[in-house]
Order: sequence, then C-alpha cells, then structure tokens
Amino acid sequence: MGVYNRAPLEVDRGRGARLWSVDGTEYLDCVQGISTNGLGHAHPVLVEAVKAQAEKLWHVSNIYKIPGQEALADALTENSFADVVFFTNSGTEAVECALKTARKFHSANGQPERIDIYGFDGAFHGRTYGAINAAANPSYTEGFGPKMQGFHQLVWGDREALEKAFREPTTAAVILEPVQGEGGCRETPVEELRWMRQIADETGVLLIFDEVQCGMGRTGKLWAHEWADMAPDIMAVAKALGGGFPVGACLASAHAARGMTVGVHGSTFGGNPLAMAVGQAAFGAINTPEILGNVSEIAAYLKQQLNGLAERFPDVIVDVRGKGLLIGMKLVPNNRDFMGWARDEQHLLIAGGGDNCVRMLPPLNLTLDEAREAVERLERTCEFARAKMKAAV
Repeated sequence: MGVYNRAPLEVDRGRGARLWSVDGTEYLDCVQGISTNGLGHAHPVLVEAVKAQAEKLWHVSNIYKIPGQEALADALTENSFADVVFFTNSGTEAVECALKTARKFHSANGQPERIDIYGFDGAFHGRTYGAINAAANPSYTEGFGPKMQGFHQLVWGDREALEKAFREPTTAAVILEPVQGEGGCRETPVEELRWMRQIADETGVLLIFDEVQCGMGRTGKLWAHEWADMAPDIMAVAKALGGGFPVGACLASAHAARGMTVGVHGSTFGGNPLAMAVGQAAFGAINTPEILGNVSEIAAYLKQQLNGLAERFPDVIVDVRGKGLLIGMKLVPNNRDFMGWARDEQHLLIAGGGDNCVRMLPPLNLTLDEAREAVERLERTCEFARAKMKAAV
C-alpha cells in the first residue's frame, strides 16, 4: 500500500552507528529505526541471542508457559514501579493494553462510567484505533469514521484544563509521553509530573506513561519519569526493548491491573520465545551504569555543540530541545528539506518531528568521536541550508 513517503535510500546492512546502502554508500545513522536500535545495528550480543534461540524454539503461543517471559518480566518489574507485565509485539499494542487496563480497573472497581482518557496535542501513541484516538492527531484520525467515545485531547502545558480533566467524575486515565518524540521533543517538567502524581492519587485517576520512545535508557535513566522521582500506574514500552526486534510491553502496578483477569486480553505472538530472548539480551545490555552514563555524557556534549550551532546559525536553527539522546532541533527551513540535505549532502541520517523539528536518535552507545562527526556533518548541513535559503530569496 502506498502509505509511506520513503526516502530515496535503499538499505543493505548496518553495524553500530553506521548504515550502508545497496550501492555501498556509508551513512552515519542518527535515526536508528526511530529510536529503536538502542545498541546500534547488528550488536553482537543481540545477534547471538537471536541465533541461539532460533535453533531452539520460535513460537508456541501463550497457551503454554514461556520461561523467557518470566525472566524478562522479572527484570522489568525488579527495575521499575511495576508488579506485572503483558508482552506485545509493538509499542502501539502496548498502548492498547494500557488503555484497556485503565478502563478495566475502574469497571472492576465498581465505576464502569469512568471511561474518559485524556491525551495531549503533539502526542503520538501508535497507529491502532485506540492509540490514534488517544493522541487525537487529525492527520491520523480523519477518514477512519467517528471519533471513539471517551477520548479527549488537552493542550500540552495547560495545567488548568488538565486539573479540570483529573476532577471529572468520568475520567479513567491521563496518558502522556514524559518526553514527546514525534511531537517535537517536548519535555514535561519534573514539577508537572510530580503534580500529576499527586492529583491522580487524590482523584483516583490512573496515570499512563508512554515511554515507547523516551524509555529504555534514552534520557540517561532507564525510565524517563525517574528524573521526577515519581512513577505512573501503567507504562507502555517497546522500541529499544528489542533493539530492533519487534517487542513491546505494558507494565502496571498490581493495583492498576486488578481488572486484567483470565480471558480479558491476549496475544498470539506477544511474548514469543524469540522476542523474549532478544528482549532479555537488550535489557541486560542497556540497563548498565556504562550505557546510561554514556547517554548522559554524549547527550551533554551534543546539547552543548548543537546550542553552539543554533547561535551561529539563527537563520537555520530556532532552538534545541529534548532530553538525553532524544534531541530535537526546531528549524527555520522546512524540516523535510533539511533531512534530505543532511542525507544527500552529508550522509547523515536524522528523523523528522512535529513543530518543524528534526530529531537525533543515535544509539545509546554512540562514541564521542561519532558524536563529533555528527556535529560536523550537521554544521555543514546548516551551511548548505543557509546557502539554499539565500539563493531562494
């Protein structure tokens, strides 16, 4: 189906932060499958995990116990607020599970009227029906029939409207990304997250965090909400959890998951042995002081250097935003044009985003030399952009 506006780049192979096209051109990849290859392309630990499991068992469905599920669930719960985990194949499926968990909680609690889910403008939660309605981005919902009942959108940063939503008697949950990805790398202030936790406890509303993109070490802590010293009731994770292999998970406290009893939810492929083997390997490799420390070090360097570029090229870069290695640059020129110039002129791959931003989503093990190289290529792209804009006047 013609649903993708693909870049004119035919990929062949990758290794670490490098990607090669079929014609042999080498690129510095700061997209990494949209924040998915947390350890870069073809990391040997993940390759070995796939090979070893592929020779043992691929799929049996969830009618049997799968030891790898228990092991990965234990790792996730031991390193988070959660007590229970449901495994999926993708981030949007994890979000769907989170939405169902929230509504089912209130139903099991004797309040079935509490169905309303509040999200925010600029949010992105995936492409399934529940996920697109939770984000309510018109470009994703138009043409797919009436809006689903019980989904509402708030303006990001409007505390007055958010408090009103929390206090509505039919509110089930509030869903947000602690650091928006597609929406332009907007970070919710830690004070705001703490306030949300407090008012959620007061009102009985559940907090759902979508950390599909900003979780798994991307911000320099394992989970982005840890910077605020608080936790949600339910959390969706994916992307780097599989390091490029399709894995997702919905994490929840036992309290929030009280309605998720036998038969109310399920998945044929979710939690399959192959996915669990890769997930264990990826989680174990990322959740280390070395990787998380590297994220903070490289992120600090990139932020400093990119802010320097913004000062030297105010006609190209409006501001630098984001957290950790989820870095956004709001631009003056069209962001799609800028991405093309970076790719075609400098062989640097960067991602797009809302609010006319481009995103840098390099692997969490990016080296300082690779970071310097990325900055140099960005600088030359800015020079190219400046020249293009002057020529167009």
